[in-house]
Amino acid sequence: MTAVRLAFTPGEPAGIGIDLAVMLAQNPPDCGLVCIADPDVLLARARDLGLPLTIHAFDGKRPAPREAGALQVAAVHVAEAVVPGALQPRNAAYVLETLRIAADGCLAGTFDGLVTGPVQKSVINDAGVPFSGHTEFFCERSGVGHVVMMLVAGGLRVALVTTHLPLRDVAGQVTSEAVRRTVRTVHGCLQSDWGIERPRILVAGLNPHAGEGGHLGREEIEVIGPVLAELRGEGMALEGPLPADTLFTPRQLQGADAVVAMYHDQGLPVLKHAGFGRAVNVTLGLPFVRTSVDHGTALDLAGTGRADAGSLSEALQLARELAARRRAPDAATGG
Repeated sequence: MTAVRLAFTPGEPAGIGIDLAVMLAQNPPDCGLVCIADPDVLLARARDLGLPLTIHAFDGKRPAPREAGALQVAAVHVAEAVVPGALQPRNAAYVLETLRIAADGCLAGTFDGLVTGPVQKSVINDAGVPFSGHTEFFCERSGVGHVVMMLVAGGLRVALVTTHLPLRDVAGQVTSEAVRRTVRTVHGCLQSDWGIERPRILVAGLNPHAGEGGHLGREEIEVIGPVLAELRGEGMALEGPLPADTLFTPRQLQGADAVVAMYHDQGLPVLKHAGFGRAVNVTLGLPFVRTSVDHGTALDLAGTGRADAGSLSEALQLARELAARRRAPDAATGG
C-alpha cells in the first residue's frame, strides 16, 4: 500500500504557520506531505529563521522528499509581500485559496487528509469575506450538512454542540436536533476512525449544576435529557446531562472515550489546560480527515525562531493514523 499523503496549509502567511512549515521540513514526517503555500514566502521565512529549505514542486506523481530541509509544495502566490507579524487584508484571498485547493484535493482523492495551520479570522473578515473558521469553511466546501469540532489531548477528547458563537446566542442553538446530530457524529466517528466498538460518552448540561432540577434553566430537562434517553434506546453508552464543573474531574473521566460540551468555552479551556501545545483540533463528519493545531497565528513569534511545533507534530501524527485507518481499516497505520 502506498504511503498516506497529507496536505498541509500553513494559514496566515504573516503568522507562525509559515515558520512551522519550515521547521517541519527539517525533520520530514513518515508520510507523504504537500505544503500548499507560496514558495517565495517559505524561502524568505527560512532565511529569517536561519534554516535550510529546498522546495520541490508538487506534480501529483513524485513521492514527497524525505531528506532534511526539503519540502514538497503546491504553489499558491500571495498578493502582497509578507512581513512576519504584519497582517495584510489583500492576502486573505491567498489563505482561502490554499484551503480550497486542500479541500478539493481531499475530495478528489489526491490527498488522504488535511492538516491546517492557524488562520487570522479577523483579517479575512476585514477583507470583506465572511469567515467564521476552518470548520465551517470545510463543511460548506464538502457539501455536508453537519460537522462536529473536537479537540484531542492525549486520551481526552472534547466535542462541541455549538462552536464559534457569541455567548448570548448559545442557548438558542442548543436544540434537540443539534444535540442529537452531535452525539451521533461523535459516536460514529469514535467507532469508525478510532476503532472503539462501544464508546462511552459523557454529555455536559448547558446551565450551572446542569440546571439544578430546572431552577437554573430547563434545557437539561426539555432538550438534552430527552435526546440522551432516545439515543440510549438505540444502544449508545451515554452519561448526562452532567454538571460541567465536575464532569472534568479525573474520577468522572475515568473510562470515558469522549466528552460532548454544549459550547466552546465550556469544554475547551479544560482541554487546553491539560494539553496546550500538544492538543489537536479534529473535524468530525467530513468526507476526509482534517486535523489542526490548537493555537493561533502568534504574530509576535513569526520569524523569531521561538515557535513551538509540538501541536503540529501531534496533528500530523493523528491525521496520518486516522487517514490510514480510513484507507485500510484492518491495516497498521504505517506510512
